[in-house]
Amino acid sequence: MKFLLSIVLIGTIIQCNGQKTYEIGEIKTPKGAILVWLHDETPHHKASFIQLAKGGYWDSFTFNRVIPNFVAQGGCPDTPEGFNDPEFLLEPEFNDALIHNYGALGAGRDGNPLKLSARCQFYIVQNKEGEHRLDGDYTVFGKVIKGMDIIDAIVNVERDSIDQPLIPIPLDVNIIEMTAKELQKYSVIN
Repeated sequence: MKFLLSIVLIGTIIQCNGQKTYEIGEIKTPKGAILVWLHDETPHHKASFIQLAKGGYWDSFTFNRVIPNFVAQGGCPDTPEGFNDPEFLLEPEFNDALIHNYGALGAGRDGNPLKLSARCQFYIVQNKEGEHRLDGDYTVFGKVIKGMDIIDAIVNVERDSIDQPLIPIPLDVNIIEMTAKELQKYSVIN
C-alpha cells in the first residue's frame, strides 16, 4: 500500500511559472522519439509508468516483441520474474472509454486469472483497426500523441521466430513536462 500511495503523488500536474504542465512519456529509440499521453483514469498505471521512467528502469531494455498489425512491446521480456514479482504487479484499471485503438499504450500481463498487469512491460497497438479483443483483459493507460510512424517502422523490422527484432531496438524512456499550449497541437488538451 505504501508503494501505491507514493506513486500516485508522482503523477500529479505540476505548476511551473504559473503555467500548468503535464507529465508526458517520451520513448526514444534509434528510429526516433515517441510521445505518449498518460490517462488520469488509470492513476496507478500512470504513476507506475512515471516512476519507472524517472528511475531509468527501461533504459537497459528493448522493444522485444514486434508484430505488424498487432503491437510493439517493450520492457522486460516475457519471463516468470516479470509476471510473479509482487513489486511489478498492478491491479487492472479497466475503463470502457479506454480501448485498444491504434496507438493505445497498454500494460503487458500473463494469463493470470486476476488480470494483474506486469508494470515492467508495455505495448503500443500498431493495428490501424485496433485490437479490441484485448479490451477488458489488458489495461490501456495511455496513447501515442506523436510518433506512430516510428512504431510502424519498428514493427516492420526483420525479426526471428518469436517476433524479436534481429537488431535490438533499445529504449530510453523519460518523462518530460509540456504545457497545455504545447499539447494543443496533439489534440489532447483543449
